[in-house]
Amino acid sequence: MSAAPSAAPTPDAPLGRTALVTGGNRGIGLAIATDLRAAGYRVVVGCRSGSAPEGLDAVPLEVQDPASIVAAFDAAEKLLGGPVEILVANAGITRDQLLLRMSDEDLDEVIATNLAGVIRCARRASRGMLRLKRGRMIFISSVVGLYGSPGQVNYAASKAGLVGVARSIARELGGRRITANVVAPGFIDTAMTADLPPERRDLYLASIPAARFGATAEVAAAVRFLASPEAGYVNGAVLPVDGGLGMGH
Repeated sequence: MSAAPSAAPTPDAPLGRTALVTGGNRGIGLAIATDLRAAGYRVVVGCRSGSAPEGLDAVPLEVQDPASIVAAFDAAEKLLGGPVEILVANAGITRDQLLLRMSDEDLDEVIATNLAGVIRCARRASRGMLRLKRGRMIFISSVVGLYGSPGQVNYAASKAGLVGVARSIARELGGRRITANVVAPGFIDTAMTADLPPERRDLYLASIPAARFGATAEVAAAVRFLASPEAGYVNGAVLPVDGGLGMGH
């Protein structure tokens, strides 16, 4: 006996299209911020300097400092005229070192920025989203979080932790039309990869099925989808943008 046809899905109503992108003044974060702005979102960038390229509003934000996070959201909400409906938590650092040589400072700073800082941003963002009964949280992780990388135990742990954060938020707040998802970029063409020695670039390229580095615009496109009304039924997902490097993880 065939099952009765289910009712047509009802997508979420359009959001108010207000977004805060942490670490949005350069690299992948800037690409995300400018892409969302071009798509019609009102965007505020949060960064340590409190400044961003022309055309983008910015607020000072130090994600290791809980008071700075609260102040940044307060300032962003004034600029946006209401709550942040889309949080893109992109700010992150690396302090690469082999495990035996890794200092406590290298460990603590990476976890405080890449993991604890994201949780605190999500906690503050949830206040406005719960009032609105809608919202999107998008956490920028890394292929390293699930694939692993020598010399990056601290970084990999922080980025893997974002998956647990997103899935816990998805279960906790999903009934309020708040989604939490992860984008996991692989090797992306940025200033950092441009400075790699040629032999190391070749080694990385050989491991990527797509045989190329990704573009920041490709990461931004994935974020834009997860921020959109069409992604209302996507929750707790990990979306790789890595050319196939981490597939199966």
